[in-house]
Amino acid sequence: MRHRLTTDQYATGILAGDRLVLSQAITLIESRRADDQALAQQVLEHILPNTGKSTRIGITGVPGVGKSTFIESFGTYLTSLGHTLAVLTVDPTSQRSGGSLLGDKTRMETLSVNPNAYIRPSPAGDSLGGVAHRTRETMLLCEAAGFDIILVETVGVGQSETVVHGMVDFFLLLMLAGAGDELQGMKRGIMELADALAITKADGTNESAANRARLEYQNALHLFPPTGTGWFPPVLTCSAVTTDGVATIWQTIQAHQALTAQNGHRAHRRQEQQLSWFRSLLRQRLESRFYEKPGIRTQLSIIEEQVRTGALLPAPAADRLLHYSMDNQ
Repeated sequence: MRHRLTTDQYATGILAGDRLVLSQAITLIESRRADDQALAQQVLEHILPNTGKSTRIGITGVPGVGKSTFIESFGTYLTSLGHTLAVLTVDPTSQRSGGSLLGDKTRMETLSVNPNAYIRPSPAGDSLGGVAHRTRETMLLCEAAGFDIILVETVGVGQSETVVHGMVDFFLLLMLAGAGDELQGMKRGIMELADALAITKADGTNESAANRARLEYQNALHLFPPTGTGWFPPVLTCSAVTTDGVATIWQTIQAHQALTAQNGHRAHRRQEQQLSWFRSLLRQRLESRFYEKPGIRTQLSIIEEQVRTGALLPAPAADRLLHYSMDNQ
């Protein structure tokens, strides 16, 4: 059986910045075991007064846009300014084997050995939205450990990436120049939520194409309705290789945070995120308790077989299972 610390040991270690204890606490948070979850919630309650003081930044974009390379360059720049950085990377989980490569840490070779940076890869599992099952809780643990900037790198799968917007202060969308119409399916939903767009790989022969793309996306953003925050999302260019534009992105984030802190939108956004988190957990709890009811699993198997063979349509099948649940409380 895996060794567990006490609640006080976890909390004391996290608040002292002990990365080994922090990693163990995140593993505890990610566990699906009921006893682990009970202990994890106690740890969260202990460290909660020491959370909420970081800048939370979500970074997303299609696969191939260079998220990991950008984060390596961006994170190195931030630590050079004296910031302490936690990078939460999320890798897609195989629907066939349930496994995940968790290769982001190996791709960030420089940042992974930076004493002012902490990289934690997690599998997406069955959670939607490009984030891991317990990303919100993990952010709180990292804040309590003293990290003043939290970067959340999503898996980059499309429209569901918008979920990460509901847990960060600034949402950065990385785009490719000349990617063509294959991105049209994901552009609108994410672009409406992005606080800034950055055209990556703006170096060498690709620099002119990146500048053209910047103008095209800037014009496209003018067609979107105002955000209501007083902030108009800019479109920037950057190169993780030459580091050009990296400082400008950080200055943009700082300007956004200053504006939204002044007009109250930052506080309002975090309050709405707390409600969103509560509703998400409530849905999970209700679903869990539903399936734990006596006889539900057996009845579910029977109804699923009827749906599979076409003897029962999905809608009445769902109703039948719900009625069975209520009749057998």
